[in-house]
Amino acid sequence: MATKEEISMIGFEIVAYAGDAQTDLIAACEKAREGDIEEARRLQASAHQALIDAHDVQTRLLSQEAGGGEMDVTFIMVHAQDTLMTTMMLEKQATFTIDAYERLAALEARHA
Repeated sequence: MATKEEISMIGFEIVAYAGDAQTDLIAACEKAREGDIEEARRLQASAHQALIDAHDVQTRLLSQEAGGGEMDVTFIMVHAQDTLMTTMMLEKQATFTIDAYERLAALEARHA
C-alpha cells in the first residue's frame, strides 16, 4: 500500500512535469505568433516529452493499484490529475495554433 505521503510525492512529480509542459506550450504558441515556427516546434517537442514523463509516473501508480495495492486519494493527486489532463488538452490546442501560424506565414510569403 502506498502511503498518503508517497502518493502526494508522486502527485508533485506529475504536477512538475505537467507544469513544465504548460510553460513550454505557452512559449511555443508565443514563438509561433512571432513567426519563429522552428523554435515553436522545439518547445512543443519538449512539452510532449514532459507529458510522456508525467504519464509514465501516473502509469506506475495505476499499475500498483491495478495489482491490488490500496491507494489513498490525496488532494495533491487530484490536482496532479487535473493539471495533467488540462495540459494534454493544451498540447492539442497548441498544435492547432502553431499549425495555423505556420500556414498563415506560408500564405503571407506567397503573396508578398
